[in-house]
Amino acid sequence: MNDDIQEILFTEEQIVAGIDQVAAEVTEHYRGSKFTVVSVLKGSCVFASDLIRRIPIPLELAFVSASSYGDGTVSGRLELNFFPSDQEVSGRRLLLVDDILDTGRTMSSLVGAFRERGAAEVRSCVFLDKPGRRALEYTADHRCFEVDDQFVVGYGLDYAGEYRNLPFVGALRPEIYQQGSSGPETVSPAKTLGD
Repeated sequence: MNDDIQEILFTEEQIVAGIDQVAAEVTEHYRGSKFTVVSVLKGSCVFASDLIRRIPIPLELAFVSASSYGDGTVSGRLELNFFPSDQEVSGRRLLLVDDILDTGRTMSSLVGAFRERGAAEVRSCVFLDKPGRRALEYTADHRCFEVDDQFVVGYGLDYAGEYRNLPFVGALRPEIYQQGSSGPETVSPAKTLGD
């Protein structure tokens, strides 16, 4: 897998420092109140698990699935699945955690859906922010890092289901994702789940 990486963008050490900073911000915002971290599957599972272990106040954990990408590189139709129960949402303060904020469609849709289901507050926290790819106006409440418009993998981010287990974030070599492009189901250089 390492041979498929063109450049390491964020090392393990940099990732730890970034998560520590975001965890401190989250802790300060939610201190003294109940809240739920909602991890957006599959991409955010690595980030969310490391993040919650650095938040020293009580929290609950829930999951939602948001899929908008296939095996290639062009954004497709967004599907939201596996919402938490109404009891986990209604009247609750929620922190949506995703791996990357790209076009903004996934996070914007999720925030709207949770508000419609009666959440008292919905904030967002992303591992990577790619503002150059934004298709609609959306700003995350918390973010670890900003990245340029490169195809990034590692630390939960994948290409065609692979590379999530890399301990760093790297730019995938173009020949890897270009050879996997397959017409209308492909997506722009970003990621495979959630944007």
